[in-house]
Amino acid sequence: MAKKDAKKEAKKEATTDGRLGRKDYEESLRKLHIELVKAQAWIKHKGLKVCIVFEGRDGAGKGGTIKAITDRVSPRVFRVVALPAPTEREKSQMYVQRYLKHLPAAGEVVIFDRSWYNRAGVERVMGFCEEADVKRFLRIVPAVERAIIDSGVILLKYWLEVSPEEQTRRLEARMKDGRKLWKLSPMDLKSYSRWYDYSRARDEMFVATDTGHAPWFVAPSNDKKKVRLNIISHLLERIPYKDLKREKLELPKRQKKGSYRDANYPFKVIKERF
Repeated sequence: MAKKDAKKEAKKEATTDGRLGRKDYEESLRKLHIELVKAQAWIKHKGLKVCIVFEGRDGAGKGGTIKAITDRVSPRVFRVVALPAPTEREKSQMYVQRYLKHLPAAGEVVIFDRSWYNRAGVERVMGFCEEADVKRFLRIVPAVERAIIDSGVILLKYWLEVSPEEQTRRLEARMKDGRKLWKLSPMDLKSYSRWYDYSRARDEMFVATDTGHAPWFVAPSNDKKKVRLNIISHLLERIPYKDLKREKLELPKRQKKGSYRDANYPFKVIKERF
């Protein structure tokens, strides 16, 4: 299916009626994954450099959206960066220094699961930095992003916007699901109570850093399926790629067994439990 047709069909299926059914979602996502694979081939072929920044409150859907993007592409091309708290050495460096070293080289896509915008968000709200540090960051970051773009990087910044009610529902669900407990930290619970502090920080961040050369794209994320399809469709529109024609693939004939005999070796085979 052609690039534009795949994105149009995904959009149509995602907005036909309220909630998106699993079958429609999986089919739309499959088509978009095909386009992502095409974009990946073009990025490698042309040596493009793509940097995608994801920001949003806890439970906004950043992780699930990133997983949907990277599920069918190569980790050698699409690299996810989720940095831990800075070390003492990193605290002594220029603030953005530890992020800059992760920016993409030719033929790479780097996805930041939270980014240098931590300074304008969690660090500010939770008191991990001085207010003067935040003001300085907001003043200089447009110039830093201009330098990134001038170096040839395609920079995309996404803010996932979740409602208070949906965030509450998701965080409570995590507390009850043993598979998701790792997603909750004491800091997450503290930050949950500061909804409007985060709102004010977000608003000021947008005013200072939503620039013509590096705009913010806001994605409503109450519906996880829709936001994933919408963001993948959008980023495909922002990356200039073409479908590289490939030779038809065929499996070669497998060699004959000849003198080979199955090994008589006591392999430690795991017990079949299912």
